Amino acid sequence: MGTVGGSPHRLSAQQARRVAVRAQLLDAPARRRGLDVLEVVRALTMVQVDLTTRVAPSAELVLWSRLGGGLDRDELADRCEEQRLVEISMRLVHHADVALHRAEMAVWPDPDLHDAYEHQAWEWVLDNGGCRADVLERLRADGPLPATALPDTCVRPWGSSGWSNGKNVAKLLQVLAARGEVAVAGREGRTPLWDLAERVYADDELPPVHDALHERAVRRLRALGLARERSAKVPGPDPDHVGAVGEVVVVEGVRGQWRADPDQLAALDEPFEGRVALLSPLDRLVFDRKRMVELLDFDYQLEMYKPAAKRRWGYYALPVLVGDRLLGKVDATADRRAGALVVHAVHEDEPFDVATREGVRAELEDLAGWLGLEPVLPG
Repeated sequence: MGTVGGSPHRLSAQQARRVAVRAQLLDAPARRRGLDVLEVVRALTMVQVDLTTRVAPSAELVLWSRLGGGLDRDELADRCEEQRLVEISMRLVHHADVALHRAEMAVWPDPDLHDAYEHQAWEWVLDNGGCRADVLERLRADGPLPATALPDTCVRPWGSSGWSNGKNVAKLLQVLAARGEVAVAGREGRTPLWDLAERVYADDELPPVHDALHERAVRRLRALGLARERSAKVPGPDPDHVGAVGEVVVVEGVRGQWRADPDQLAALDEPFEGRVALLSPLDRLVFDRKRMVELLDFDYQLEMYKPAAKRRWGYYALPVLVGDRLLGKVDATADRRAGALVVHAVHEDEPFDVATREGVRAELEDLAGWLGLEPVLPG
């Protein structure tokens, strides 16, 4: 499918959904390819770290959604311990891609690449140069260490209206991580252990920063299938937009232009084989809620921070993907003391047919078995 006379490619709403689902390895053929944890993380470019265990930590759910119950639950932890998966700003990144992030760290904060807030944070660290030196010296001698074991000798406290107000060491570590001076070397339970970045990251040759950013954008588009050229800034090492990579497309019923992965455009005429999948609330398919609404027409919020009486779908409801559509949510809790995955409700945005109900039930049974629990299903 080529661009005609310089005009954008035109995709139907269904084609756009299928591009997004295929790119995220959530179609049936991807499940049959026999991928492993490292291959999935590299294809997705990153997997978000969130340790909420209402069902399972988000990174584990993301991998299970792609790999199914055959996934060894210890494999993710093993790959992190081996540092074949590396944590950068609460995301797990394939070790071979770390140099693409380190290239940006090497110039951080850059006047042309980073916003005023990041420059202000660096000025705050410079004002607390003594604390920076104390933290690095302590890590050099005794790391890896939790933040609570590091000295707070700041002469200028960090101030904000958010969660980090007064948390000097936590903010210092965040800034030094952005600069590539410290890194998360592992976790002790939920607690990150910090060390000198030179002891965590491989000493690979770094590409020029603009080459690295371009390559990250190309890979991000490959993982998303479709993305905006520009979107709102999000926390973390990568945005949800991709700049001027890929090919320009417009999507039926959606305003504006998108960028599409050329390989996905080339596969538009291939048969699409979908499946039923239960997703983490932080899955990349739904993480950008604006994109989720525009491309997938799905009404969803993570309600764990809402009072129970105001929740529509549950504390940690799992979006239900059916083929190329998101059609519902599953409210479930892993009750490990009782040895049960308790399914409180299956919310159908529109009535499920028999095959969909059976598919959801099969996924819930697979999820329960993978967690080592017995499924307790409604009805």
